[in-house]
Amino acid sequence: MDYDSKKYKKTMNSYRTKGQSKREVSSDTGRKKVTVERKHYITENTENSHDSYRQYEYKSPANSNWSGKNEQNENYILTGRNPIREALKNHHDLEKLLVQKGDLSGSEKEIVQKAKEQKIQIQVVEKSRLDAIAPNHQGLIAFASAYQYSSVEDILETASQRGEDPFIILLDGITDPHNLGAVMRTAECTGAHGIIIPQHRSVGLSPSAVKASAGAMEYVKVARVGNLSRTIEQLQKKNIWFYAVTMNGEDYRKVKFDGGVCLVIGAEEDGISRLVAEKCDYAVSLPMTGRIESLNASVAAGVMMYRVLECRR
Repeated sequence: MDYDSKKYKKTMNSYRTKGQSKREVSSDTGRKKVTVERKHYITENTENSHDSYRQYEYKSPANSNWSGKNEQNENYILTGRNPIREALKNHHDLEKLLVQKGDLSGSEKEIVQKAKEQKIQIQVVEKSRLDAIAPNHQGLIAFASAYQYSSVEDILETASQRGEDPFIILLDGITDPHNLGAVMRTAECTGAHGIIIPQHRSVGLSPSAVKASAGAMEYVKVARVGNLSRTIEQLQKKNIWFYAVTMNGEDYRKVKFDGGVCLVIGAEEDGISRLVAEKCDYAVSLPMTGRIESLNASVAAGVMMYRVLECRR
């Protein structure tokens, strides 16, 4: 499970400059301040505009082994049309919706459409998979979050209430609930104001993640967003600086993490995605002297969070 990204190099030719901002930063190697520039890039919207719910279908990793029993143990389950319709009506946080293959009835189409509007992961599956999870499912099963999500604004408000510069952790595609729980635990211990995760292809606030947080979930806000790149751009306008934790960045011990800080930690297998990496202001690395090439994502995040805490004291 890697925290690194081997694909971090920016391909500048396919982007156009939107604007620049400057800041004064200092490093531990001398107190001389240097001016660096941050460039904001915008790309064309290439998302498929097809109105089928299949475009929201969640794709499990190719190497994952699904077990109906495990899935049942890991989530709060809603079965049948009425409970799921009410959950959607009241905007309860749902991790995903399983829909039985085949033609949909009028009420099922309504539920799928509401889930689509709320950008909930929709997965079309065989009836046998639904049968393995719960009986009397009526062709629909939804998995509810163990906790209610916060918003990015809630995280910023927490920092404001404490009179502190924002300190945020952004997790790009972390799929292991124990990693998320461990990051939440360390975030609470180091005074981070919140964690941001993507809506899709990422672990959510499952019971396993909450349990692994060892109670930290009660104190750390977790926001789920539909577009990480857009969220980064919005936060950069609020003078928050993004540090991608990669293999080929500057030694993290030489970086002074002052002002608003967001640490970006990549997925277990693929590291930080290209689009997210290109939006970051800095790339930082942890020195490695052993034979193993990388650290577990939550371990790397923990080291970096304590470095930010050290710089703030």
